[in-house]
Amino acid sequence: MESFSYVIKDPLGIHARPAGMLVKKAGEFSSGLFIEKSGKKADMKRLISVMSLCVKSGDTVTVTASGADEKKACDELKSYFENNL
Repeated sequence: MESFSYVIKDPLGIHARPAGMLVKKAGEFSSGLFIEKSGKKADMKRLISVMSLCVKSGDTVTVTASGADEKKACDELKSYFENNL
């Protein structure tokens, strides 16, 4: 299992458009991917699940990957978060 934490810098947080792009990016990996905020966990491959976390700017999220390509998934998703969120 691999994981990383990230503080959201996007002023609007993870609203519909970035959530959709995040789900699309997560879909590129075979590993199980989850995003957690304040004890609530969401499947990163399901749009409604991600949006249900109501992630705002300044919130800290933890991304966890478990599976065959977990290292690659964490590395690429961390880079994605840094460049887009």
